Amino acid sequence: MISSMTGYGRGEVSEGKITAVAELRSVNNRYFEVSARLPKTMTLRESEVKEIIRSRFSRGKINVALSITHENASEIPLKVNKTAAKTYYRLLTDIKKSVNLRDKITLNNLLQFQDIIEVSEFEKGDEGEWMLIKKALMIALNEAEGMRRSEGKELMKDLAARIEAIEKTINRIEQLAKENIPVAKANLESRIKELALDQSVIDLKRLEAEFALLVDKLDITEETVRFRSHNKFFLEALRGNEAVGRKLNFLIQEMNREANTIGAKANNSDIAHLVVEIKEELEKIREQLQNIE
Repeated sequence: MISSMTGYGRGEVSEGKITAVAELRSVNNRYFEVSARLPKTMTLRESEVKEIIRSRFSRGKINVALSITHENASEIPLKVNKTAAKTYYRLLTDIKKSVNLRDKITLNNLLQFQDIIEVSEFEKGDEGEWMLIKKALMIALNEAEGMRRSEGKELMKDLAARIEAIEKTINRIEQLAKENIPVAKANLESRIKELALDQSVIDLKRLEAEFALLVDKLDITEETVRFRSHNKFFLEALRGNEAVGRKLNFLIQEMNREANTIGAKANNSDIAHLVVEIKEELEKIREQLQNIE
């Protein structure tokens, strides 16, 4: 079943005095893109977070925010880098003197430098915290995936209905094309008779040959057969379990090409109007496909 690229999920897991929260949002995008915001203690886990998300989704722009909360703030493994703090203070003092500023150097000024506060033990953080983060992330992913599949189910119904409508229009075009051939033959004969007042000079064999060429030019059987084949593959892809957004976009391009050829070959105003209807439906389908994984 197809999936939308729009979804939201939130996961929260607590153990003892520690709570991990994961919040994930995904929107449509041509490619796969992940933006992750992690706690300072999990900085080096960013690539692992992205790989976990990549294992679940193949397209879309995904924003994920992960956080760790400690009930006892003293347990947070952070410390002040005193050397960095003193160095920045001296630099700010030198800048202040060089430009004759009277403003005082405050704590807020120093906190603008992120490396003043650093992880006290090791930057990957506690393994137990990482396990909590992963559990919260999996809950958020499951929730977002469920939302994406639900929306995909609704999109599938709409797209299938539009393909079926196009199929019916193709049937009408085929019927009109069959009716158009004898009319075209009569018009050809009429034009030739007007050009040759003496009908004895008309070469009937040449006339039949010209008519055969005309019929060949007007014949849209090959195009309608290919169009139906594209419709079939489109519906099969909709019901499959793989990410098919790119494949469906390709099929829509091929359908547009067949529609253009039918309109050009048919040389009939009624068929031309029906081709316009098909192309309008294809454009609506193309717009819907922009949000399919």
